Amino acid sequence: MTKQDRAEMYRAYLAGEGFPAQIDRDGDVTFKHEGGSYVIIIDEDDETYFRLVFPSFWSIESDEERVRVILAAVHATAQIKVAKVYPLGDQTFASIEMFVSPPEGFKPVFLRSLRALHAAVQCFREKVLG
Repeated sequence: MTKQDRAEMYRAYLAGEGFPAQIDRDGDVTFKHEGGSYVIIIDEDDETYFRLVFPSFWSIESDEERVRVILAAVHATAQIKVAKVYPLGDQTFASIEMFVSPPEGFKPVFLRSLRALHAAVQCFREKVLG
């Protein structure tokens, strides 16, 4: 299955679940949910890799805050199954990453993955705010 085929599969699935989605200029799929912007990043060389990202949900304003962000990210990543929370530059990202085979295998776990992503962000926020 090509990257374009997978992008269209994700877009169609999301639309069917009530998430209007678009394929961006990089060929990834973007959608909005509960005020946030999300992206399914498609790996052109690995069709079994599924990556759902909540980019730039927390800005890092200082070196002191960066320390709190790193500690909170490690905490959230350790607490929530399949979720990763990590700083990248001056922003904080959260993602769900897994292997699914066949590529359509994301469908039965997508909504659970989205809930896990929200849980990771909530866990991060509670820890970073202390």
